[in-house]
Amino acid sequence: MNQPSRTAVRPVVEAALARVNASQPTLQAFQHIATQRALAHADALDRADAPTGPLHGLPVALKDNMVARGIITTAGSKILEGYQSPYDATVVTRLEAAGAVIIGTTRCDEFAMGSSTENCAYGPAHNPWDLTRTPGGSSGGSAAAVAAGLVPLALGSDTGGSIRQPAALCGVVGVKPTYGRVSRYGLIAFASSLDQIGPFARSTREAAQMLEVISGHDAHDSTSARQPVPAFTQSLNGDVTHIKIGVPRHLITTDVDDEVRGAFEASLDVARSLGAEIHEVELPYTPQGIAVYYLVATAEASANLARFDGVRYGLRATGARTLGEMYEQSRHDGFGAEVKRRIMLGTYVLSAGYYDAYYLKAQQVRTLIARDYTRAFETVDVIALPTSPCAAFRLGERADNPLQMYLADVFTVGANLAGLPGISVPCGFTAAGLPIGLQFISRPWEEATMLRMADAYEAATPFSARVYAGSEDPAS
Repeated sequence: MNQPSRTAVRPVVEAALARVNASQPTLQAFQHIATQRALAHADALDRADAPTGPLHGLPVALKDNMVARGIITTAGSKILEGYQSPYDATVVTRLEAAGAVIIGTTRCDEFAMGSSTENCAYGPAHNPWDLTRTPGGSSGGSAAAVAAGLVPLALGSDTGGSIRQPAALCGVVGVKPTYGRVSRYGLIAFASSLDQIGPFARSTREAAQMLEVISGHDAHDSTSARQPVPAFTQSLNGDVTHIKIGVPRHLITTDVDDEVRGAFEASLDVARSLGAEIHEVELPYTPQGIAVYYLVATAEASANLARFDGVRYGLRATGARTLGEMYEQSRHDGFGAEVKRRIMLGTYVLSAGYYDAYYLKAQQVRTLIARDYTRAFETVDVIALPTSPCAAFRLGERADNPLQMYLADVFTVGANLAGLPGISVPCGFTAAGLPIGLQFISRPWEEATMLRMADAYEAATPFSARVYAGSEDPAS
């Protein structure tokens, strides 16, 4: 990542803003463009006596569920239309302290509920490789913005795969850290025991550098862990000799596209050629992950989204005669169909008579899924899987089939349920020229191992450096 000189920050930021504005009619990656805040910060950096940190002058985008003063944050929902936070999320504070310039927020599925950005109340983002296709979700706008060269770095949130899946579909690097590694203070909650903030970048090294900046304990977040933050970039030494990679082949079934399976198998050959060891592992309860996830996540969403009632902030329905009517009408008008579906499901599984049969049982199976990973990591250092069972699908293709949409996260939800770190890196392309992603998952707090493996793989393959067909500038 080439850092701009401290005297050239404003031109760099102006150029990024110009790219964003030029791409917006077609790509629609951004939700709110924070021109004045970005330029004011750029000018402040130019007045500084010395570079302020490792990200000095670099334009960065936030997913539209992370708050920042002076920037409208909607979480992709009408119920928060026009909302401006009185405070900055911890990740925003840390990015700006490192010299980054926040230039805006990116499109996402409403309250991060989705795998395609089509649940965004303001319209979907598009995939830079094919504008008729999804960039993935829920952090699709951030992935598209990095893939299109609009910004070098962006943040997303990952509840069941919402960083890694769009990274795979857009051909960039996406990292979900260990649960508790990065503060969630200022992240609009979806499912509090699953949500985690992480970076998008064009390379593993850039993602590692951003992860160093945003990681660390935060007194504002009770789930933030008191774990030391390694110098992740220093672990990228290219040496993966004898790293043991576990492959749960029993999960890679006929539901995985042939091109994805082929790219995955080829990636294992590359890892083996670099000196890594390939071992088969079993994750017997992982096939239940989607069912468990959609019970745990919806239950937590039901509780978290109860605060959006039209009283303190956001949309308030007019014409209601009673407080109850105001609550009902505000939530009816403010929430989209997918959010309503998940709130109703979550409320149902938490209700009297059903709690033990559904939510409690899901938490028990969640424990079994976590134990599967613990056992696997007794013999291997990282676990490899395809990130997504398919490449980017067409916008609208799965809109009427929620179950098919949910299955897009079949390889990613396990890491969230177990609180593990994961990374997606490009590992090939389909015959139609669409990116394919490779996922590495490591033990808790051992992001350095998976980053080293991903970086070595990246250096041995051409996929991260490939430009878009017919254009040397993917943002054009």
